[in-house]
Amino acid sequence: MAEKLAKSIVGIFGSITSLWYGKYLVMFIISLMPILELRGGLIAAALMDAPIVPSFIVCFIGNIIPIPFILLFIEKIFSYLKKRGKFLGKLVTKIEKRATSKKEQIERLKYLGLILFVGVPLPGTGAWTGCLIASLLGMDKKKSCLAAIVGVIMAGIIMLIFSYGILGGILK
Repeated sequence: MAEKLAKSIVGIFGSITSLWYGKYLVMFIISLMPILELRGGLIAAALMDAPIVPSFIVCFIGNIIPIPFILLFIEKIFSYLKKRGKFLGKLVTKIEKRATSKKEQIERLKYLGLILFVGVPLPGTGAWTGCLIASLLGMDKKKSCLAAIVGVIMAGIIMLIFSYGILGGILK
């Protein structure tokens, strides 16, 4: 799924990629997005034949920027949205239920669980969901931020192997 979404976004921003910074801008935007995050950014980087090290750095930065904001403000944002109407309230409740359905993985191992949850690139995991769960569980924000960053590094290494190794071998 991440590969299809990354391909679609690369296609949408195709004209931007001709600029010297265009490929990196596309990777950065993809890495900021929930669901895709660094995983999608690195897939896009491989699809665009971007160099490995700068691609990793750009995707890493794009993926970690939302982490402190999620940890600090997501509960307040959700509380505000629940008061703004029936549709938004239902949407927030749905997101919370989905996140809490995955909390066992983090709750049991605490910060190691958060690292693994963020770091193992499976559908429904990642920094956005991991930080949401950490926030809902009331985990320490500084420790959660550090654990999520370590998880993003772990996911990045795994995705580099996949994107530039396996996927790169298939595409070339």
